Order: sequence, then C-alpha cells, then structure tokens
Amino acid sequence: PSETGEVHQRKEVCRWPCRCPPVPTCTLGVSLVKDGCGCCKICAKQSGETCNEADICDPHKGLYCDYSEDEPRYETGVCAYLVAVGCELNGVYYLNGQTFQPNPLYKCLCVSGAIGCTPVFTARLAASPCTRVMGRKKPGQSICGPGQHKQLQSTNYRLMSAYRSLPLVLKKKCLVQATPWTPCSRTCGIGISSRVTNDNRQCEMKKEKRLCYIRPCLTNTLKTIKIPKGKTCQPTFQLPTAEKLFFSGCSTTQSYKLTFCGVCLDKRCCIPNKSKMITVQFECPKEGFFKWKMMWITSCVCQRICSAPGDIFSEL
Repeated sequence: PSETGEVHQRKEVCRWPCRCPPVPTCTLGVSLVKDGCGCCKICAKQSGETCNEADICDPHKGLYCDYSEDEPRYETGVCAYLVAVGCELNGVYYLNGQTFQPNPLYKCLCVSGAIGCTPVFTARLAASPCTRVMGRKKPGQSICGPGQHKQLQSTNYRLMSAYRSLPLVLKKKCLVQATPWTPCSRTCGIGISSRVTNDNRQCEMKKEKRLCYIRPCLTNTLKTIKIPKGKTCQPTFQLPTAEKLFFSGCSTTQSYKLTFCGVCLDKRCCIPNKSKMITVQFECPKEGFFKWKMMWITSCVCQRICSAPGDIFSEL
C-alpha cells in the first residue's frame, strides 16, 4: 500500500497448468533456462532488457531483475549485473559484465572474475550437395530451399562455451580451450587430477582425468633422496631401477623409470613444473586390460606456496 492507501495490483504473469510453446533457439551466448514460473524453456533476458517474474535474467552471467524504477508496483524490471569483481587478462582490467575482444578469433565476457569466450566466425556456405547437382539448373543456381541453406550454414562451423585458459588454439574449426589441471589428489603414490576441455571430436566441454605420481610413499624420504652439499632442496629424483605401477589392484604391463619431485630441508615444497602426457596400460588378474592417461614429469620447482591436495582456495 502507498502512503495514500491506494493498493496497486500486480499483473499475474504465471499461469498453471503450464502451456509451453516450442523450445526456442537462443542466439550465441544467451542461456536457455526454465522461466520463473517453473514451466517453459526460454531464452534468458540480457543486460538492459526488460524482465519480470516469468522472463528471468541470465543467471549464468550474474544478472538480476532490478525493479527499483517500477515503484510502487515492482512488476517490470531491467536486467542488471550484480556488483562483483572484474577480470584481468594480460595486464588489462575489465569490469564485471564487460564484453571485449582480445583477439580477432574470439569475443570474451567478464563475469564475476571469470572470463568466458566464444568464437567469432563469419558464417558462410561451404561447398554442399545442394550446389553439386547442376544438370537441370542454370549455372550458379542452387537447388536447396531456405531451410536447407540454414541447416548447412549452421553446420559449417562449431560453436562452444569457453573457459579461461589462454592462449586459445583453433583446431579443425574448434576453438580449443581447457581449464588448468587440478593438483594431484595425493601427495605420494598414484593419484588423479582432472580438467575440463573441448579438445575432442565433438568440440564439447568434457571432464578429462589423468593419473599423477608426484613421489613414491617412502618410509624415510631424506635417506633415499640425496640433497647436494650446500643446498636445501633437491627438485627431482629417480629410483635406482624401473618399476611397474600399481593402481586399483592392477599393474602396468611395462616397467617405468619415472622422474619424481624431490624434497627440501626448509619449509619449501617441490611441485611439477613441466610435464607431458603418456598412455599406460594396466593388467588386472582375470579381468583383462585397461588404459589411462598419465602425467609424465620432466622437471619440478621448489616453492614456499604449498597447499594440500583438493584445496580449491589455494590460489587465493
């Protein structure tokens, strides 16, 4: 109620039972979400667009519906960004919600400290079956209808959501991106680390796992690893002989002489600095074989920033 006692009725935008139109096709970078009534799939409203209880703002971009200008009904609002931190890329600071293009190949958006990118390609029709059968048509005239042209155009290049890891690589019309590998789940023995990447045939963001073996679980590490005289750290070391690896009750078919990260006499810790990926095959008693990707350490670095495995706040 207002100060004059007048009651303002708000328009009802939700009706049940739900009656939904066909699922829409959203433009690149716009989220397909369920409406505020919990009924139908809609294209989320973007910054500066009008919104209400049903037509919600894009939640994946940190947008909310600001009703402050529609007093006293508070029925229709405008999508605005929540107050949040900006982003930094290559020494340049971007505001939350700011769109920028650091490279001609992709356009990026800053959302609450994270950067998402989408490829910038000019859609054009490639050679297609529609233009090959020209016997009964005039030269240069296509036999495809408008719907077929649209379908061909949409399949001529791939689109995907992006993650922060830069620089990006264009590979077979796919903008290859990946998150950093997570720290190894174990400080000694064989553990697992993971990342999200679209480096696959479908150009889709998928979770990828690999084995990691930072150092063996030794009873007395300092007796095994010899630290040079006058030094406080030995960044890497190897065991005297090649050994088979054991994982989930299975052993590798080959023996490996791995490079491990060493130890320090002070409070520093040694972590992998450079590595490559190999594929190892395991043999299980009476159960056959299976393969895993594995991190092969080539060098390590010793530093004072040490965090436990799985500490998601270590970079803060």
